[in-house]
Amino acid sequence: MQVLIVEDKRSLAGYLGRALQGEGHSVTLAYDGQEALRLGRAGSYDLMLLDVMLPLMDGLSVIRQLRKQGGTGRVPQTIMVSARDSMRDIVTGLDAGADDYLTKPFALDVLLAKVRAAERRVPAQRLTPELFREPVELRFEDLTLRLDQYELQRGERVTQLTRTECALLSTLMRRARSIVPHGVLLDEGWSQETSVSFDSLYVFIRALRAKITQPGETELLHTVRGVGYTLRS
Repeated sequence: MQVLIVEDKRSLAGYLGRALQGEGHSVTLAYDGQEALRLGRAGSYDLMLLDVMLPLMDGLSVIRQLRKQGGTGRVPQTIMVSARDSMRDIVTGLDAGADDYLTKPFALDVLLAKVRAAERRVPAQRLTPELFREPVELRFEDLTLRLDQYELQRGERVTQLTRTECALLSTLMRRARSIVPHGVLLDEGWSQETSVSFDSLYVFIRALRAKITQPGETELLHTVRGVGYTLRS
């Protein structure tokens, strides 16, 4: 994979870069937020490890700008890395557009596991519509999910999704009217090899629900307390 590491502590950036190169990845290092934004906009990276506290522009602003201006399908998968470990900080990072959140200090093995999980998702992102073996579009009621564009349409309204939101909604739409357990959604959204909490799943479902249903529209995404979620009219 093409990996962009954004970390202002050069010794740590170099250490992570060498570790990922040892795993066979191509690595680019950036040491401030403005450089990260410039490189991220190029659209040539599969994964970005993004620190929160950065010179010139913080990591939250970087990912928000990329999501807003870069087009969701061209933004690299993003693992936000930060010493800020409160639930509020994690929720803020995920809401900003990160696909995953890793708190410092962390074990290198945990980071590498998250990178491997991201790597398994890359081929599907690179496929052109003609090469998809499964349908490019999924439909349920008045919802249309365009998998190749990370795009949700309901009626005339079109909304961009993050990679994780797209994976979660795809799972729910394929199992529409059935209850999808928390564990299945965690596996589909992040894979079994990476550790993600139910709190993170809740944050993404909350954001997804807001994109699916606007004021005046019929609620389609429902919570089955203690079990999971279901898509039904």
